[in-house]
Order: sequence, then C-alpha cells, then structure tokens
Amino acid sequence: QVQLVESGGGLVQPGGSLRLSCAASGFTSAIAWFRQAPGKEREGVSLIMKSDGSTHYADSVKGRFTISRDNDENIVYLQMNMVKPEDTAVYYCAAPKTIWVKVYDDAWSDPALYGSWGQGTQVTVSS
Repeated sequence: QVQLVESGGGLVQPGGSLRLSCAASGFTSAIAWFRQAPGKEREGVSLIMKSDGSTHYADSVKGRFTISRDNDENIVYLQMNMVKPEDTAVYYCAAPKTIWVKVYDDAWSDPALYGSWGQGTQVTVSS
C-alpha cells in the first residue's frame, strides 16, 4: 500500500498563495488531491497521472490551482493561487486502489476509488 504524507498547509489571506506537497512511498499510477470542509462531503480537487502527467481539476479551482509532480522525488504539489475563503478545508492526497491507465471526465473524483490516504493538512483562508 502506498504511504502518503502531506505538508504545506497553513493560514493564508484571500487572494494569496500556498503550495501543498504530497510525498509518496511506493508505486501509484495517479495521485489526487481532495479536500473536506466542516459539515461537507470530501471533494475531489485535482489529479495527476504518473504515466503522461495529464491533469484534471474540479471546476471550482480551474484557473487558480495547479497540480504538478516530481517523479524523481515521488512528490506531487498543489499550487494554490488566488485563494478564497471557500477553499478553507483539510486537504488530503490519495492514491487509487487499482492501476489507472487513463481517466475520463470526472470519474477520478469519487473518494471510493482511492485506497491510500494521507493524514491531511489544514488550509485556512482568512483575513
């Protein structure tokens, strides 16, 4: 099973930037970022494929967040720009239960497809 460790959360002002990191040990064909705000369901934020680096984003973060990877170090980053108070949540990285070759549409955003999760890192957007 893949071990995942997130870092980089904290307090940031609206309009500011923050970069989250997810260090993975073991092979995974993809890594996704999810977030969960108090009283809300866990929401898929972004995903990156290991094979070709293709990326997917939730509509709520398109144009503001960027997911990237360092395959040598096995780290996935989530660059968060122009953050809003509604981005406040615990952010988790996750690896799928099976090996994925290709992802279509929003199928990646179902938390039930993931078998490995990090411990989460808190992101708070507030002035």
